[in-house]
Amino acid sequence: MSYDVTVDEADDAQLSRAVAMETGRLLLEIRDSFGEIEHGDRERATRLRHTADREAHIHIQSRLSAARPHDAILSEEGDDDLERLHADRVWIVDPLDGTWEYGQQRADFAVHIALWTRTDGRDGTLSAATVDVPAHGQTWSVADEVPPLAQLPTDRPIRMVTSRTRAPETLPEMLEQMTNLLGPSAPFGVQAVGVGSVGAKAGEVFAGNAEVYLHVGGFNEWDLAAPLAVALARGIVCLPVVGDGFAFNRADPYQPGVIMAIAPIADIVREAFPALWPRP
Repeated sequence: MSYDVTVDEADDAQLSRAVAMETGRLLLEIRDSFGEIEHGDRERATRLRHTADREAHIHIQSRLSAARPHDAILSEEGDDDLERLHADRVWIVDPLDGTWEYGQQRADFAVHIALWTRTDGRDGTLSAATVDVPAHGQTWSVADEVPPLAQLPTDRPIRMVTSRTRAPETLPEMLEQMTNLLGPSAPFGVQAVGVGSVGAKAGEVFAGNAEVYLHVGGFNEWDLAAPLAVALARGIVCLPVVGDGFAFNRADPYQPGVIMAIAPIADIVREAFPALWPRP
């Protein structure tokens, strides 16, 4: 595979983008090499998923380790070396976000790469983030030119992206609550849209296809870090579902969830959210 960036010349954001896109192409090549998998052939689909997870992880680890040999890496598919807790720079990566969708020949899977850097503050900062959705040919990066702030649509429902398989039980109530709060600002109401991976869900907001992304079921740092950093760089309001903020490079990588919303609807989301999931 040819590389897009010479590793000793790349800045962190360029490196992140290049490696994510390389990995996305690799995932498509692996899936193509397996050919069509018959419905019900679970053994072959499982082998495809395992192969893709492994090869994507190896590629990212190899590229980042060569380019930034002193940085730590936290990867969903790697062994978690807790020495990273003492590192000043940690790459947080999900080599294949949406492995299930990938194995189903769906397009809503992604590659996540983000850099956590220790700061004087308690929680550090995220940077150099990329979300690549290769089957859609879309790549979102903190290095992108910041687009104008998105506005509420006037010709369709406001869309809230949620899990296509594990939508919150209270979702109907939240849609109704948001519709009531928005009033004339939402003449077509609020509609839920089910999407697979976290990166693909966030990508629907980045692309202007949806205005809110809701995730309250919990996930891990590698699921959230890159989408969160890209969202914040694009002026999208990001709300934790528990507590007052987001923290990364913790011993336990669990993250309780997130709500991403374009700015014009953020206050409505803040008002609707506590009514359904009160914070402790």
